[in-house]
Amino acid sequence: MKPKTVENIMKIVLWTSGLATIAVLLMILAYIVSRGIGKLSVDFLTQSPRRMGMEGGVYPAIVGTVYFTLLTIAMAAPLGIAAAVYLTEYSKETFLVKSIRFGNDMLSAVPSIVFGLFGFAFFVTRLKSVTGGWSILSGALTGMLMILPVIIRNAEEAIKTVPREYKEASLALGATKDQTLIHVTLPTAMPGILTGVILGIGRIIGETAAFLLTLGGSILLPTSVFDPARTLAMHIYITAMEVGAMDMAFSAATVLIAVVLILNLLAHGISNRYSRFSSR
Repeated sequence: MKPKTVENIMKIVLWTSGLATIAVLLMILAYIVSRGIGKLSVDFLTQSPRRMGMEGGVYPAIVGTVYFTLLTIAMAAPLGIAAAVYLTEYSKETFLVKSIRFGNDMLSAVPSIVFGLFGFAFFVTRLKSVTGGWSILSGALTGMLMILPVIIRNAEEAIKTVPREYKEASLALGATKDQTLIHVTLPTAMPGILTGVILGIGRIIGETAAFLLTLGGSILLPTSVFDPARTLAMHIYITAMEVGAMDMAFSAATVLIAVVLILNLLAHGISNRYSRFSSR
């Protein structure tokens, strides 16, 4: 078979696979939105659930999702980026560093329910006097452990892709290693680092099992990080599986899709801003 023919066949296969994936995604989104759009209203977005979620709205779940996500990212992102910087810029390829990388990769494969069980045993039970037991803080600490491996690995790879010439030019102009890291390396690698943060957000915002054990699942509006709460994903699960209010569950799923879309657009906007900055 001629190389040109093979190339054309591969193009057809790739285009077909891509279009099929997009078509399936659009079908799923269309089905969810079509089932949930009927219940959407201002009251649904601003009221608390009543009768275990069969009536009312999802306002406490929206607030709980935002608080929980922001707190988790606020703890995980600095730790993950700092660990990646140390592993790539300051450490040597010793057995200890290789072991840390191996352990980080292994943590990425741990099922979320295992993190949830650990979070329940340690953050909810053992550190109850600090975290408040079932609370946003306990859930955020558990979520931090879940997404740290993702952020560290993506930040590492992003930092490694920064051209060596950029660093050498900065050092040649008299900048120190720390100044080069802050003003050259990190801004250039920031789009890749933010990709890891986006992936981390996607993992925790759609997770249910681990946070049923740590967040508490309260339908009340949380007023601090020490209060129990529920995320939209938890609300969808409880409403659909325990209450049986499928229409309310699909409406909450539509809101969750909108929240994920907004968070991703914000993250991509920040990433594009750093991309333009680093290309100057």
